[in-house]
Amino acid sequence: MSARATTAEATAPRSGASEAAAPSAAAAPGVPNAEATGRRVEEVLDRLAQRDDREASAAAEELVRVLMDFYGAGLARIMHLMGSATGDDGARPALLRDELVTSLLVLHDLHPEDTATRIGRALDSVRRQHPAEVAEFDADAGTLRLRAADSGGCGCPSTSRQAQQAVEAAVSCFAPEVASMGWEAAGERAEPALLQISRRPPTAATAS
Repeated sequence: MSARATTAEATAPRSGASEAAAPSAAAAPGVPNAEATGRRVEEVLDRLAQRDDREASAAAEELVRVLMDFYGAGLARIMHLMGSATGDDGARPALLRDELVTSLLVLHDLHPEDTATRIGRALDSVRRQHPAEVAEFDADAGTLRLRAADSGGCGCPSTSRQAQQAVEAAVSCFAPEVASMGWEAAGERAEPALLQISRRPPTAATAS
């Protein structure tokens, strides 16, 4: 199915919809109208097609199709989580733990949690396979330093790098505003000061 057909199907009025509700929805200020948005997309695609640039036109249709698939998957995921919600808090905890839903909320600045909290969720999502923890986070600069948590693994370089990539991917999904990520080098963690304990307090030397 082409991007045009997908857009038209998504924005077409559904049978059985209340006609009385349509005017109020269309008149709501600042609220996008599905039908008008669909027409606008069609107009843009038509303008590109008239320029006789097949490559640009094909790219635009591909872009529309990718976005429709992305948002469609997100909406389907939301409906699934809402339908399977249990507990007093309803679907909210499951929605905030879900990577796809989180990416949509963050994309539109709608996520209720701050960056540090979402970084914690990202680490929790991969902790069983790739345990890691925050070494330092600068919210103003958007820089994050991580350290590998003790997991008892073999510690071989390839496994370590694969684990780091998995953690970084999770953080990028839950907290895309993090501008850069780095890892604390092995042995870089500060050692606690050695506390000397003796049996009795030191005394001054006595004269012989």
